[in-house]
Amino acid sequence: MSPSANRKHSIRRERILELLSGTKRHPTAEWVYEQLKREYPGLSLGTVYRNLRILVEEGLAQSIRGGKATDHFDADIAPHHHVTCDRCGKVSDAPVKVTEEFFKKMEKATGYRISFPQISVSGLCPDCQNQKSPLPE
Repeated sequence: MSPSANRKHSIRRERILELLSGTKRHPTAEWVYEQLKREYPGLSLGTVYRNLRILVEEGLAQSIRGGKATDHFDADIAPHHHVTCDRCGKVSDAPVKVTEEFFKKMEKATGYRISFPQISVSGLCPDCQNQKSPLPE
């Protein structure tokens, strides 16, 4: 039985997935809430978090640990790589090819069987590189 078999149909959840699918920005739950609160006046941030968690559990979205310990979400569930800014927390796709050989070496070195070949790295985004203030500690 699929995880969604026990869940009620939710128009809000469908709308959240539609919003995620329509952006490349890897939004936070707070961003999703801000986009939808006028459309759904009774919507709470907790409802957004709960529905995002359900979408991730059902394999319709993925959660990406962003900078500053904030999760970002992505409706592109195909394995692909991400880069996160250490300063502002922005998450971007990293359109680079990593060979299957790399993941086989990782399996051999760690003993893990990799089920979702995705890499996340962090650094400074171009916007933050142009700022003069020091990095946060």
